[in-house]
Amino acid sequence: MRILLVEDEQKLADALAYILKKNKYGIDTAYDGESGQAMAETGVYDLIILDRMLPHKEGVQILKEIRSQGISTPVLLLTAKDSVTDRIEGLDAGADDYLIKPFSTGELLARIRALGRRRSVQLKGEIVSAYGLNLDPLRCEVTKEEKTIKLTLKESMLLELLMRNAGQVITKEQILDRVWGLDSNVEMGNVEIYIHYLRKKLTFKDIFIETIRGVGYCLKKM
Repeated sequence: MRILLVEDEQKLADALAYILKKNKYGIDTAYDGESGQAMAETGVYDLIILDRMLPHKEGVQILKEIRSQGISTPVLLLTAKDSVTDRIEGLDAGADDYLIKPFSTGELLARIRALGRRRSVQLKGEIVSAYGLNLDPLRCEVTKEEKTIKLTLKESMLLELLMRNAGQVITKEQILDRVWGLDSNVEMGNVEIYIHYLRKKLTFKDIFIETIRGVGYCLKKM
């Protein structure tokens, strides 16, 4: 499971990231609302742990905006606000669960496991679509019209990132972070290699991966 943690208290964020990594979760961290929303909008995470009080953009506003974009990633909202009204506001904005600070590590992990089970059930029928391509992330298969192409797991994750951001430039750093993880020892050259693999498999005449020199890549349609 890949988790996005959006928390502005750096000591708490680093402690949570350490705990989650020890429990075999992939974890990316954002320390403010704007960067957290940008990362959430990639759609590549299995779970978002979102603090409510954040600099630059408040957590409930982020929730409303990502839900309005159709991003269905489960969100666990963290907050020091414990009134019933605050909890209702968070849940109505699109949170899947709510955890009041301070909380125990055991309770956090239990809630993550519960949301992970819910997510795995939801994903059974989820297909990512863009430009006539239909990607089944669980099967690692992409289909266009009647042609189906089998992908490796990393190829599927890379294509999913490109498809969810179709028409937008994704930097090499973003690809490395989202597909391999921030703490991976994988080199930047791996991104180029897997882009090459994808291009060899995606032989559709009207869809291509454009290289934006010095920046990254973009999935485009002719």
